[in-house]
Amino acid sequence: MKLHELSPAAGSTKECFRKGRGTGSGNGKTAGKGHKGQNARSGGGVRPGFEGGQLPLYRKLPKRGFHNVFSKKYAIINVDALNRFEDGAVVDAEALLAAGLINEVLDGVKVLGDGEISKKLTVKASVFSESAKEKIEAVGGKSEVI
Repeated sequence: MKLHELSPAAGSTKECFRKGRGTGSGNGKTAGKGHKGQNARSGGGVRPGFEGGQLPLYRKLPKRGFHNVFSKKYAIINVDALNRFEDGAVVDAEALLAAGLINEVLDGVKVLGDGEISKKLTVKASVFSESAKEKIEAVGGKSEVI
């Protein structure tokens, strides 16, 4: 099979109906939009959820849950991803960004203990899980909270 031989399955597609192409087409003149009014205009219509000025359903329903404005959002990294650094290297947020392991620092970096680490590294992060700290120190590395 080649790219130029590909085609959709039989019956899965049909030609689009061209509206507003004369009265003989069966859908000319107003093109299925009726006479005047908001929906007949270009750019007309109402936003999703609008109920004609009546109090909409999404405003009638109660708010749910709790949002903590003081919560911290960390960039997460597992210890097995740290194996790409050279032995004895200092790993901090800038090094992780440069290596492409995190996209942005957010409120800091959190190191989790998934996987194994085989290199002796000095890891500087905002938060460490207990298992991550144990694994880093088990191979002779250091975990520094900044």
